[in-house]
Amino acid sequence: MKKILTSLPAKLLIGIVIGIVLGQLLPVSAMGVIVSLKNILGQIINFIVPLIVIGFIAPSITKLGNNASKMLGVAIAIAYVSSVLAALLSMGAGYAIIPNLSVASSVELNELPKDIFGLEIPQIMPVMSALAFSVMIGLAAVWTKAKTIVTILDEFQKIVLDLVSKIIIPILPVFICFTFTCLSYDGTITKQLPIFLIAVVIVMIGHYIWLAVLYGVAGIYSGENPMEVLKHYGPAYITAVGTMSSAATLAVALRGAKKSKVLRDDMVDFGIPLFANIHLCGSVLTEVFFVMIVSKVLYNELPSLGTMILFCVLLAVFAIGAPGVPGGTVMASLGLIISVIGFGDDGTGLMLAIFAIQDSFGTACNVTGDGALTLMLTGYAKKHRIKKQNISIDL
Repeated sequence: MKKILTSLPAKLLIGIVIGIVLGQLLPVSAMGVIVSLKNILGQIINFIVPLIVIGFIAPSITKLGNNASKMLGVAIAIAYVSSVLAALLSMGAGYAIIPNLSVASSVELNELPKDIFGLEIPQIMPVMSALAFSVMIGLAAVWTKAKTIVTILDEFQKIVLDLVSKIIIPILPVFICFTFTCLSYDGTITKQLPIFLIAVVIVMIGHYIWLAVLYGVAGIYSGENPMEVLKHYGPAYITAVGTMSSAATLAVALRGAKKSKVLRDDMVDFGIPLFANIHLCGSVLTEVFFVMIVSKVLYNELPSLGTMILFCVLLAVFAIGAPGVPGGTVMASLGLIISVIGFGDDGTGLMLAIFAIQDSFGTACNVTGDGALTLMLTGYAKKHRIKKQNISIDL
């Protein structure tokens, strides 16, 4: 029993419960401190994220050698296909379900106190810059056979692993507790409950359907049992719900994926950090459904089929470039929402508000789906006889 209570999933769940209770009890003065501490912890986590991306992807590319370019192309292709098909699934569900729904627009939330500390810890580079740097330095090191750089990258990976195990993992439950304290205090979990339940239940069903499809296809293609991957993703799912960020969940996702007996370590080191930034199937699925809800609420009609198909195809492209931060997909695609769907200020405002309510569950779907795509990469490497690299990393 003690072992269960001290496990990461238990700590995360306890943090969520404590956070919701504190949000209902704490006065505004105490909330000012909570908001400030939450922001500091969030900035620490986000500061380390680009280092994790570089520390895992770049060394993995060097270890893949001449197969690196091919594996990168395969990874991008399956991430795009997953996102666009998830979007089309959501579109079909929207046309079938939304005409029968009665969805309220929004309610007024309590205003959170301002950050009283104002401490800023900026990242050394944006996550997407870290991703681009990792890919370029890794490929260049392979092409030029730069042994010194390869050694440096391997050493850097060991440093990052210690940062993950000794900093990120211990502070995650506290960060999630403070996050839910804020959500409880401003009323997102209480005042928004009716629309929260309607929207989230529908999209979560869509998330689970799509995850079942992804893991089913991955299992068939790789010839391995997909449950051997999925069963290790509980902590990552809960962390994603709490942090609302694929990037902030990266350390826990890596830890879970490495426990799987059917995923190759070299594919995990390469695929999980990469997919955390380019595979946003849950967010895409959610955004498509909510675009259709908002259109129905504000304009009393759904967008045309042609408009929605174009939106889905383009949205999946934007998702690949969306940063792995809360609201990344919808923020990156505001231009599409305005130009393709035709929303004005009211439409975009309502879209941002509703999307933010469930952002955590879309992120959890993204993160969990990365395991299925990594299983596909493992199957691809096996079928094309790409040699396994001997990597002994314990998270």
